[in-house]
Amino acid sequence: MRILVIEDEKKMSGFIQQGLTEVGHTVDVADMPRDAREFLKKNTYDILILDVMLPEISGIDFAKELRGNNFKGSILMLTALSTTKDKIIGLDAGADDYLAKPFEFEELLARIRALSRRKGEDTAVLSNGDLSMDLISRMVSREGSKIELTTKEFALLEFLMRHLDKVVDRNSIARQVWGTDFDPDSNVIDVYINHLRKKIDSPFARKLLKTVVGQGYVLSKAE
Repeated sequence: MRILVIEDEKKMSGFIQQGLTEVGHTVDVADMPRDAREFLKKNTYDILILDVMLPEISGIDFAKELRGNNFKGSILMLTALSTTKDKIIGLDAGADDYLAKPFEFEELLARIRALSRRKGEDTAVLSNGDLSMDLISRMVSREGSKIELTTKEFALLEFLMRHLDKVVDRNSIARQVWGTDFDPDSNVIDVYINHLRKKIDSPFARKLLKTVVGQGYVLSKAE
């Protein structure tokens, strides 16, 4: 999943970004709401992790702004304020869940999994014919056979599965899967596409992952 963390405490945002990246998510970090707005113009996020205490405007007001602008993703609020009244205010502002600081990282992961399930099974499991990937258990299979993927291969396949039959260029892949610091001149994308092709295509008769010369890559929709 693609996640945006809006947190002005560098230590906290770094801790969250590192942990979520290690388990396979693509994570961007914004220190301020103004930076978050720029990220939101460029990318689509499944989940926003939003701190309540921000210097420009409160996380409460920013959540209201996001919902007013029709943001459809989940919002998980972080705060040191953990009274029932504070939680109600956050939820009424448009948050889907509320996590009090300090917290264990495993609890944050559990909340993220729960938010994914809450959005419905259609977003938790992606399928294309006999190719299936469960975003919660992180299991991939084709023709009933389990396929082992690295965290980055999983993120790349998820992006392709969400854009079935659409040619996606290298810049889109770099931005959505590798994040903003990716070197566009690197051949890393080509290497990972080849790794993915060997795992999800080579052992099977029907080939799904194709290269469109001069344009990018496409995961064909199974008939």
